Amino acid sequence: MWAFIKKEFLYIFRDYRTMLILFGMPLAQILLFGFAITNDINNAHIAVLDQSKDVVTREITRKLLSSHYFILDRYLKSEKEIKSAFRRGEIKEVVVFEKDFAQKMKTDGEAHVQLLLDASDPNTANILNSYTEGIINSYIFQHQLQEGKIPLRIDVESTMEYNQELKSVFMFVPGIITVILMLVSAMMTSITIVREKELGTMEALLVSPVRPGIIILGKVVPYVVLSFINLVVILLMSQFVFGMPIRGSAPLLLAESLLFLVMSLSLGILISTVSKTQQQAMMLSMFGLMLPTILLSGFIFPIANMPVVLQWLSDLMPGKWFIIIIKNIMLKGIGFSYFWKETLIIFAMTALFVVLSIKRFNIRLEE
Repeated sequence: MWAFIKKEFLYIFRDYRTMLILFGMPLAQILLFGFAITNDINNAHIAVLDQSKDVVTREITRKLLSSHYFILDRYLKSEKEIKSAFRRGEIKEVVVFEKDFAQKMKTDGEAHVQLLLDASDPNTANILNSYTEGIINSYIFQHQLQEGKIPLRIDVESTMEYNQELKSVFMFVPGIITVILMLVSAMMTSITIVREKELGTMEALLVSPVRPGIIILGKVVPYVVLSFINLVVILLMSQFVFGMPIRGSAPLLLAESLLFLVMSLSLGILISTVSKTQQQAMMLSMFGLMLPTILLSGFIFPIANMPVVLQWLSDLMPGKWFIIIIKNIMLKGIGFSYFWKETLIIFAMTALFVVLSIKRFNIRLEE
């Protein structure tokens, strides 16, 4: 048993490509995804059509530009320039103040601001619309107080728990960790048994007295150890590079992550038993796991917004359950009693993949 594990360790350390995939690829991916995937919008180029040009419109414009969300691209002179500005793709929003804006506010108690947004990217348009409305409403409220008017409105105070600054990195990093751990672990182990066959060493295993379960265990253990080291490095990076907090128990986080690693490695072994070549095993691991995990795990898109059929399919994605666990530990700091069901599901998946791997391995031996 130990000799078998030692042989696997030596093979991994001698193969620089395996070491590169195991340690280099996850670090590069978490840096790339962590900085590239974000919903935060800063420095969006906007235009202003100010038909009033009074103190209030200038003050609102100044408020918009003093935030880090907007950059004034240009002042427009007429409505005719709006379409051409959008078509060139240089601006994302046009703020239009009507004539006699300040005077209407003073005499009528209301004035009109029109926001025109480039909705070719709906998410960006919605976010910019929310930013602009928030800044204008805040200004109007402060303006009314300064004028001595008591605004007839309900002041709703919102408090964002667990992510006060609404950093999108807090949403994406747990998903990135999940995808990287699953893909790298499954991909590495998926080629192990296939490699034995391609190298012609399968015959040695066939005649050896080692049982199939021991062979699979011997192949998984080195990758469990190395992937766990990889996991610790990724968690440290997420904390010190992206500022991702770990409010819950660190030992519990490592234990849950270890269970997920074992599940991913077992899935990789199962893939290796149904693949005929290393390329086929890697393709199955990459494309058979990557897209479903990214699309159906809740990593990017909310599962509740998906059609019912896709919600059922998402239940089959191990990543979905691990993302729930890791978010609860890292962001909410809650304990095992709140996500025991998700842990049990991952444990059941691990047991299923191990049993199927052993059965498939026996079939391959008989073939």
